[in-house]
Amino acid sequence: MSRRTEPIFNLPSVIAGLVAAFGLVHAFRELVLAPSQDVDFLLLFAFIPARYGAMPGIDIALPGGLAADIWTFVTYAFIHGDFTHLGVNVLWLLPFGSAVARRFETLRFIGFFVVTAAAGAAVHLATHPGELLPMIGASAAISGFMAAAIRFVFQVGGPLGVFRNTDHTAYLVPAAPLVDTLKDPRILGFLAVWFGLNILFGLGSVGMLGVDQPVAWQAHIGGFVAGLLLFPLFDPVPVPRAVE
Repeated sequence: MSRRTEPIFNLPSVIAGLVAAFGLVHAFRELVLAPSQDVDFLLLFAFIPARYGAMPGIDIALPGGLAADIWTFVTYAFIHGDFTHLGVNVLWLLPFGSAVARRFETLRFIGFFVVTAAAGAAVHLATHPGELLPMIGASAAISGFMAAAIRFVFQVGGPLGVFRNTDHTAYLVPAAPLVDTLKDPRILGFLAVWFGLNILFGLGSVGMLGVDQPVAWQAHIGGFVAGLLLFPLFDPVPVPRAVE
C-alpha cells in the first residue's frame, strides 16, 4: 500500500499562484525594465507615504493619481527588492500561507491577503508620514497569515497539536478564542521569536533605488495584528456553542 502524501507537499493552488506572481513581477523588473523604467514602476506601484502628505520642501507629483492612492495599499506586496528578499518571503509564505489557504480556500484567502497587506501599509503610513522612500514586499500580509495560523494550528487535532491529524481535516479544527490563544506557552514562545526576529531584521536593510531601506517592521506588526483580530471575520469554521 502506498503511503499517503502529507498535505505539506500538496501546495494549495492559490499559494502556487501567489509565488508565481511574485516571481513574474520580479523577473519583469530585472529582465525587461531599464533602470529608469524600474523607478517609474516603483513610483506607480510601491507604497509611498508621501502620496498622502508631501515632505516639507519637496514638491513632487507621483504618477497614478487617485487610483494609485488606492491600489498601492496592496500592489506593493507583489514587489521585492532583490532575489534574497523574494526568497525569504516565499520561505515564510509556504508554511503559514498554506495552512491558512487550506482552511480559507481561494476567495477568503485572497481577501485576507488584501486586508492584511493594506493594514500593514496603513501602519507604515502612520509611522512614516510624508516619507518619499517606497515600501515593498509581502511581509505584512505574510505576518497576517502567521497570526491567523496560530489561532488553529496548535489546537487538538490540528496540524501542530499534541493529538494531531495528518489529513485535510487538521486545518478545519475550531479556532481557539483569542484570550486562550495568547495564554498558550507555545504561541507565546512563537511570538517572542517573531518579535525578536523583527527587531533583528529591523537593524538591517534592503537595498532599493540605490538607497539603504530599513525593514518596515511597523508594517509587519500592522499585518500581524490585523490577521490576529480579523481572523474570525474570514474563518469559515463555525465556533462550537458552549454546552448548556
